[in-house]
Amino acid sequence: MAAHRQRFIQGAVANGVAADKAASIFDLMEKFGGYGFNKSHSAAYALIAYQTAYLKAHFPVEFLAALLTSEMGSIDHVVKFVAECRSHDIPVLPPDINRSFKEFTVDGNRIRFGLVAVKNVGEGAIDAMIDARHERPFASLFDFCERVDLKKANKRVIESLIKCGAFDSIGQHRSQMMGVLDLALDYAQRVQKERCGPSGGSSTGLNVRSP
Repeated sequence: MAAHRQRFIQGAVANGVAADKAASIFDLMEKFGGYGFNKSHSAAYALIAYQTAYLKAHFPVEFLAALLTSEMGSIDHVVKFVAECRSHDIPVLPPDINRSFKEFTVDGNRIRFGLVAVKNVGEGAIDAMIDARHERPFASLFDFCERVDLKKANKRVIESLIKCGAFDSIGQHRSQMMGVLDLALDYAQRVQKERCGPSGGSSTGLNVRSP
């Protein structure tokens, strides 16, 4: 805007407008250009502000869970809104392989962290995890690796889940799980291969149990 001031004033003067009046008009446009929009736009913003204020006042847990979900692609925004939850005494529970979903979800008066917001964990891996736990919760790292499709939930995904605390609820130390991860993956790949059989069908072979 500043670069156009002199050009505007010169053009206005050439069209018979006093220089001081032209400068005053440009000052108004410059101020408006900082952040301005028309009345219809203002009305729409006001309505949204009213609706979101109502939701935050009466349904704070649900509102903040939805807000976190809408911004879970940005780590900076997630951090900011988690801090907002804490300022309202709303606990944000850590990711959990047996309880978390893609999005941030309401868990009583608390919010459960969404798995999509965990670095290196994609939606395909999450879908495979949720599908595998339908029958029963995961009991151990070996159980997880045996039942989840390892083509979708690879070593990098599992490492990220361990490091963020998603396996903490099964009662094993993160350092221990990181130490045996390669063993668990090797074991699970053998079990899954035997389950599929050499022709890709169901196998009636060895029934191996987790260590």
